[in-house]
Amino acid sequence: MEELDPQRRDMNRDTNNERPRGRLRKGMYLLPSLFTTANIAAGFYAILQTVHASMAESWHLDFAARAIGFAVLFDGLDGRIARMTRTESEFGRELDSLADVITFGVAPALLAWMWGFHMLPNTITPELHLKITQLGSIACFGFLMAGASRLARFNIVKNPQPSNPGRPGKKYFVGMPIPAAAGVIAAVVHFSAGEPVTSWWTAMTWLLMVVVASYLMVSTWRFYSFKDIDFRSRRPFRLILVIALLIALIWSFSRPVLFAIAILYMASGVLWRLQWIFRRKNPPAPPVYREASQTS
Repeated sequence: MEELDPQRRDMNRDTNNERPRGRLRKGMYLLPSLFTTANIAAGFYAILQTVHASMAESWHLDFAARAIGFAVLFDGLDGRIARMTRTESEFGRELDSLADVITFGVAPALLAWMWGFHMLPNTITPELHLKITQLGSIACFGFLMAGASRLARFNIVKNPQPSNPGRPGKKYFVGMPIPAAAGVIAAVVHFSAGEPVTSWWTAMTWLLMVVVASYLMVSTWRFYSFKDIDFRSRRPFRLILVIALLIALIWSFSRPVLFAIAILYMASGVLWRLQWIFRRKNPPAPPVYREASQTS
């Protein structure tokens, strides 16, 4: 039996070692796509629950809101895992955008319309009921179009910058991200346990909130992105403690906690914008120039 040359034997060993690594590397590319698939599944489930909702079974709306909440979590994980494992790809980005249109565009728009406008009681006059339903349909369609437009702008702009001051880069989003806008819709519905709107003035308030969320998505106002949080730092004890505390609060008091997080995040972009407007109108006074006294 012919004995292999030592150099050839080493080359064969290196080739055999590279094959499992190559397969593992290819398998890693599937991991972010699995979370994106879970994102799509949650959106589809939310749509099904919304369609099956009625006044007698309004809990379907709460289930739809919860599904959108889980989709927000999946959407955050797929991007972070792709960056941590260095498995970002054009296919993954396109799949993520399509998933966001379904889960954070179609699903919350349908949920907002069903919860806030379609199920208004018959105690409201027919004319007013018709007008509110029509305005609600337009507002929910505007939410969907604003989310789709934001995703399209995000795909073609490589390095968007906030129009108001701040350190540009990965620390801020330009405009409120579509998962956050969908999270606002879901958090409000979940806070009410799925019980639909019953008065015309509450429906008009809901209409205003949907319009504001739509505008914030296509605005150039800055929103914190949380991308500068480093989980690989040497001492992430404080971060782990904060995350554990937040998970415990959501687990025990999900309705008020998620509602507060969603509203505060939406308000943060508005407050930053107002702060910039006031600074621009009242610029700081220039330093007073004083001549140095002549000493004899």
